Amino acid sequence: MDKDQAVREAAEAVLAHGGPECRTDPHEPLDAMGRAYDAGATSDDIRAEMARQRTT
Repeated sequence: MDKDQAVREAAEAVLAHGGPECRTDPHEPLDAMGRAYDAGATSDDIRAEMARQRTT
């Protein structure tokens, strides 16, 4: 998995989790974020992708 794909996956997982509503298992977004970090992403990369996904 490349960095861009990992960032997209992490952003999707975080958004699907639903914040305080906890609509999914918290391990799903945490695991996805871990994969993104392992691929070289930063929290800013994930944050920017989340903003992009919210507007499309």
